[in-house]
Amino acid sequence: MPKDYYSILGVSKSASADEIKKAFRRLAHEHHPDKGGDASKFKDINEAYQVLGDEKKRQLFDQGVDPNAQGFPGGGFGGGFGGFDFGGGVNINMDDFDFGDVLGEMFGFAGGRGGRREKRGANIEVDVDLSFRESVFGADKQIRLERQRTCTKCKGDGAEPGTKLVECGKCHGSGQIKQSQRTMFGTFQSVTSCPDCQGKGKKPEKPCTVCRGYGVERLKQDVSIRIPSGVDDQNMLQVSGEGESPIGGGRPGDLFVRVHVTKDPHFTREGNDIVSELAVPFSLLALGGSIDIPTIDGPESVRVSESTPDGTKLTIRGKGIPYSSGSRGSHIVRLVTDVPRRLSKEQKQVLEQLKEKGL
Repeated sequence: MPKDYYSILGVSKSASADEIKKAFRRLAHEHHPDKGGDASKFKDINEAYQVLGDEKKRQLFDQGVDPNAQGFPGGGFGGGFGGFDFGGGVNINMDDFDFGDVLGEMFGFAGGRGGRREKRGANIEVDVDLSFRESVFGADKQIRLERQRTCTKCKGDGAEPGTKLVECGKCHGSGQIKQSQRTMFGTFQSVTSCPDCQGKGKKPEKPCTVCRGYGVERLKQDVSIRIPSGVDDQNMLQVSGEGESPIGGGRPGDLFVRVHVTKDPHFTREGNDIVSELAVPFSLLALGGSIDIPTIDGPESVRVSESTPDGTKLTIRGKGIPYSSGSRGSHIVRLVTDVPRRLSKEQKQVLEQLKEKGL
């Protein structure tokens, strides 16, 4: 029986091709052996994508057939030429993966970008709750994060203050280690960052007592972020450089903020418009007049025409959700007849008279 490829990629059986591709890329980066990941898990992730990322193979898999078995098109060893096999069954689809991200790290080509790429820290994802009003006009929020950041004592070089950095004995100051790897295409020579000095070529003469020479420490910090106006529920905001700092120096990752907008008892959102409902007396709908409409900006005086039907929608422009170019949507209010629960004797008499007149 084939493995449960959907579980390996962490997607549902109804996942789209784009969702499968995104899951593969994220997991492959996370579990890449050259980034300290599990080689066996990396192999399973790639194997799952080779099946679920191929429409015909996925169809066979969904029918309970092993698409990798010999005798099926593209199955078994040597199936298709859309991938590149590194030996041991680890196959990368070149159409869907960044050559520089994976092959450059494994074989030292840097994907044609030239030289070694700057290391980058992990991203962080958090959730923030907003009121409806905050989602319309924006808000400043303080977020408490526990994250890996540059060491406050050694400022990231890993050395105890007052001591110096010395040449790494493992890579002899080059910051790189050369290795040879045999594959079905021949022997490749890979160049990887030195694990002892994290690719810097130098090591602390005396490691920092706070970070133990890694240049980073775990900190609890408050981060101020600006929520822009017009955000919607489940929107994801990206704050550059507020993620975790990598060991050995490099560019910090990013902070991703997922927005959750609390439901408002009076207003709802439809695109860039705000929608509400207002109960008004029958006399206003019949005779017309002015009325104050509650909006997110405050009361707005609106003229109601004579003989306005129950359920009529009135549009107040420029009182909705902000969007590009400083424009705003509209506020749309639905007028409904307010039927009182109790009537006075005088009100009943008046209504009886109106009833006799056909109203």
